[in-house]
Amino acid sequence: MMNLPSNPVLRRLGYSDHDRLVIIHTDDIGMCEASVSAFDALWAAGTISSGSVMTPCPWFAHAAAWCRIHPDVDMGVHITLTSEWTAYRWGPISSRDPATGMLDDEGEFPRASQPVQEKGDPTAVAREMAAQVQRAIAAGMRPTHIDTHMGTVMHPRFLGDYLQLGQRFGVPVMMPRLSEDEMRHHGLSAEDAAIQARTLASLEAAGIPLVDQVVGMPLDMNSDHFEYAKRAFDQLPAGVTHFLLHPSTDTPELRALAPDWRGRVENLHTFLRDDLRDTIRSIGVHVIGYRALQELMPQNA
Repeated sequence: MMNLPSNPVLRRLGYSDHDRLVIIHTDDIGMCEASVSAFDALWAAGTISSGSVMTPCPWFAHAAAWCRIHPDVDMGVHITLTSEWTAYRWGPISSRDPATGMLDDEGEFPRASQPVQEKGDPTAVAREMAAQVQRAIAAGMRPTHIDTHMGTVMHPRFLGDYLQLGQRFGVPVMMPRLSEDEMRHHGLSAEDAAIQARTLASLEAAGIPLVDQVVGMPLDMNSDHFEYAKRAFDQLPAGVTHFLLHPSTDTPELRALAPDWRGRVENLHTFLRDDLRDTIRSIGVHVIGYRALQELMPQNA
């Protein structure tokens, strides 16, 4: 596969082309209470550098209240178009019209990405994405970035509007720098890959900061999460990595809603360990947040 040139973000932030930068990012904030209390613990510990809220979810108001108390927090909006759990659901905030293609038979977001990608009306989806960012701002948050839940917006029908959303609100959008070959490898047609590669190249030429790759922690319990994390950080390549995890505190609510609750709790315990923070510092990886990328956004974006 063809390699892209080094990420211009590195030099714009004062690093070399060979430096390794990582955004340690907590997903799903506001999905449930356990996600908010876990973020609070990790932010206080200084282990993570960013996170993002799910504005359609039941505990979003609680997350937004936490952000108002901590106005300097590096918190973005986790664009949400799916509702994956069996008995714990949420749906669109912009419309409940089935004609949008965003609702399942229960009147909530579908549990998987494919139904939205196949049936979602792009205009309605674009309106929903904007409404989710606007809800965060109306709640007193100052979003530092936008990213995506379950990667649902990473589809040719929605991707253009997703990328434009960042320019509209003046924040970076989590999007990996992929070559045309890499996009085809991820399942895009040759035509769509060519279009998206040109789009990303034009954004980067305009000064929009992008990340190089997305990696993250497992949610199963088949591996030692601490050893997995140490190995993952040690193997990070040069560039900017979005490193995601899904930590939660161990609560009855979490156990009731999430079959993978043990993995989420283990994510939390792993990243609260002092020896993991020491490992990250010792291997020469530079931890940044999305606020650093936000400061690189063009003034007229």
